[in-house]
Amino acid sequence: MAVVMPLGRRGRDVLRGVLNLLYPPSCLLCGESVPEDARDYCTPCAHELKHDPFPSCPRCAQTVGPFAASESGCPNCKDHDFRFHEALRLGPYEGKLREAILKIKHAAAADLADSLGRLLADQLAERLVHQAIAGVIPIPLHWWRQLQRGYNQSNALARPIATRLGLPLRSRWLRRRRCTPHQMGRSLSARQANVHGAFHTVGQGMRGKTVLLVDDVMTTGSTCSEAARALRQAGAKRVIVAVLARSEL
Repeated sequence: MAVVMPLGRRGRDVLRGVLNLLYPPSCLLCGESVPEDARDYCTPCAHELKHDPFPSCPRCAQTVGPFAASESGCPNCKDHDFRFHEALRLGPYEGKLREAILKIKHAAAADLADSLGRLLADQLAERLVHQAIAGVIPIPLHWWRQLQRGYNQSNALARPIATRLGLPLRSRWLRRRRCTPHQMGRSLSARQANVHGAFHTVGQGMRGKTVLLVDDVMTTGSTCSEAARALRQAGAKRVIVAVLARSEL
C-alpha cells in the first residue's frame, strides 16, 4: 500500500505553481487571466469591486453627496424608522458589483459568493474591530426557496466574514417563517407589508449583545429592518447591517 507523505510549505508552493502553469487561474467574474500576485479577480474587476467611488450614509448605506451631513441619517433615511442601528456596504449596486450579485443568486457561483464575503470582511474590519459582536447572522431564505435555489447566498457571504473577523457564525439564530414574494418592483409600503412578521429568532445568546446582519443587497432596508426587529425583540442591543451593495428603489 502506498504511503502518502504530507507536503511541507515549500512543497505546497511548488505544487500550486505547477497547477497554475497547467490550469492558469481565471477571474471569477469575467473569466480573464488573474495576475500571479492576485487572487480570484483580474486587475480591472478587482479595482472596481474593492473601491467604493462614493461616500455613503452610515445609517442606511445609501450614496450621499461629498459634503452631506449624514451622521444621524441622510435625506433618504432620516424619516425612516429602521430597526437596525447602522449599515455598511462594499459599494453601490452598479457595474461589476451588480453583475457579481446577480451571479451569486445561483448555487453554481458559490465560490464567487465566498470571495465577495472576504472582500466585504476586509472592508468592514477596521470599523468593527472594537465592537463586541456576538455573532454574524445571514438573512435567511424560506426553506422552500432555498431548496429551489440550492443554497442561501447570504449565508455563503456571512461564512467568510465570520471566519475573516474571527466571529461565530450564527446562521440558526434567525429563521424566515413564511415564503414571502419577491420584493422587486414593489413600492416602499408594499415591501414593508410583504416582510412584516416574516422572521423569528431561535438563538438565545444575543440578549444585550451586538450582532452583524448580512445580506447581498439592500434597496429600501425593509427586509433588513424587519429582520433586525425580530433580533431586537429577542434581546439584541444593537444590530449592524452589512451588505455587498446598496441599491435605489
